[in-house]
Amino acid sequence: MQRYFTCKGTKLFNNSSFIIGKIFVNSVKPKKFLGQHFLTDLSVASRIADTVDACPELPVLEVGPGMGVLTQYILKKGREFKVVEIDFDSVPYLHEHFPELGDNIIEGDFLQMDLQQVFGGRPFVLTGNYPYNISSQIFFKMVENKALIPCCTGMIQKEVAERMAAEPGSKTYGVLSVLIQAWYDVEYLFTVHENVFNPPPKVKSAVIRLTRNGKQDLGCDEQLFRRIVKTVFTMRRKMMRNGMKQILGKDSPMLADPIFTKRPEQLSVQDYIDLTNRVEAELNRQKQ
Repeated sequence: MQRYFTCKGTKLFNNSSFIIGKIFVNSVKPKKFLGQHFLTDLSVASRIADTVDACPELPVLEVGPGMGVLTQYILKKGREFKVVEIDFDSVPYLHEHFPELGDNIIEGDFLQMDLQQVFGGRPFVLTGNYPYNISSQIFFKMVENKALIPCCTGMIQKEVAERMAAEPGSKTYGVLSVLIQAWYDVEYLFTVHENVFNPPPKVKSAVIRLTRNGKQDLGCDEQLFRRIVKTVFTMRRKMMRNGMKQILGKDSPMLADPIFTKRPEQLSVQDYIDLTNRVEAELNRQKQ
């Protein structure tokens, strides 16, 4: 039988072992290669769980539940709820300590999942204390499945959250900002300090909420839109002209347009949409 110690505080520590209201000996140990930093502050976990209430009618998918510090609060909401966990230690732990989840514990890699299969093709809320090493990839997958994910919440590195919420002209405005803001309204909710994790990360974290902005179509070639954004931001400190030569060709007369004297971070999402349409027309002209 597993021994445990009850703990009434909000920060739960016992070397490397902890769980929500109880601390178990030989609990799941955080794995560096999975980017795991287990949240140990119950008040923060409760606040993160409440962010899913923005879309109260939808089922919820939690990515990387670990030992369930966030899971326990979402369960209390009585929502249709599933979790996906890649950690081979965490999966049996979740089965043992959260039997009410039953078959709703998915063992696997979120990045490799067919999200159409999770809730039978129905939209859902995506949430979690996201692994730091794949957080950007998670959000790019979200954008690819935007029709299924009208609301996304959770905790990520503060730096990534700031990039997602950044406005044009900001030093943190970049590829992630443009590609996400094209489809989602971004809210930076609150900052989380390092000392409420096991192990403590080297950076601060932040909780965000993304809500679909209602756009069903950008009004441009979306593949070309992504290509332009990614290309120009590889040279973010130089004028747009430098990156656009790779797309338009160095001899294109369009490169003389004043917009290409700007830097990539100076253009809004709508500017990039408008530019994509103009570039598409120029590329078609070149083919003639």
